[in-house]
Amino acid sequence: MASPIEMLGEPAARHNIAAWEWVKNSKIMALGWTAMRVWLGIMWIQAGTAKLWGAENPAFLHNGGAGVAGFAAHGVPAYTWWGSFLHNFVVPNAGWIGVLVAVAEFSIGVALCLGLFTRIAALGSLALLFTYVMSGTASVCAFYALFAIVILTMWRTSSWLGADGLLASYRQHHPRTQPTRIHTILNRVADGTPIVHKTA
Repeated sequence: MASPIEMLGEPAARHNIAAWEWVKNSKIMALGWTAMRVWLGIMWIQAGTAKLWGAENPAFLHNGGAGVAGFAAHGVPAYTWWGSFLHNFVVPNAGWIGVLVAVAEFSIGVALCLGLFTRIAALGSLALLFTYVMSGTASVCAFYALFAIVILTMWRTSSWLGADGLLASYRQHHPRTQPTRIHTILNRVADGTPIVHKTA
């Protein structure tokens, strides 16, 4: 009798439909994904700029992060445990959290616009949006999250017209002749071979 694993088969052996593969790898669609990436980046840059140098600066970078503390204390959290997190952790640490949020928003925006570390920037977008939604702010978070998910899912083409694409092209045309130590270690871990060989 076949085991459940044998009956289900190997996930890696499954294939996507041709249309989905085309959408993911099409250079034509890359224009659309790039536009989404740059637009989302601009939105984050605007939000971060307002906190770093604009009207929201006093509430985030000064006065002990009064804006963050006020939002955390008087927001409507999605769950009671999240409310406890806001009151017991965010409010007492509002000063450095305000700086972190401002720098993170601006940095994520720059990275998305440049197409640099695109997947990390998209994940950072989702992480920030998660905290905002959980804290009671809906606003345009769902729209931003949709864009971030598309950018993350289509990362090969959404970052093709950007710094990530240039770096990938460089690596394709200049392959390493000798693997670095970190690559050797990762390959050994993946293969299940010992990293350190003991000698007699």
